[in-house]
Amino acid sequence: MGFWYLLLLLIGIVLIIVGVTKKGVSGAIKTVIMLFIIGVLFIVISLVLLMPGSSDMIAELLKLE
Repeated sequence: MGFWYLLLLLIGIVLIIVGVTKKGVSGAIKTVIMLFIIGVLFIVISLVLLMPGSSDMIAELLKLE
């Protein structure tokens, strides 16, 4: 499971780097903004999932027993 969380983190970082390094994007501003937002979301989600006790948190949120 940790592999997938780390993969999410790396994809998020790559998407942020791609979003920040795009220069001269007049027609594709929406794409750059979406890449940036998705990258930030991937990083936040992966960091939350890598925290100890995250499985208990998710089980409580989803009402799993």
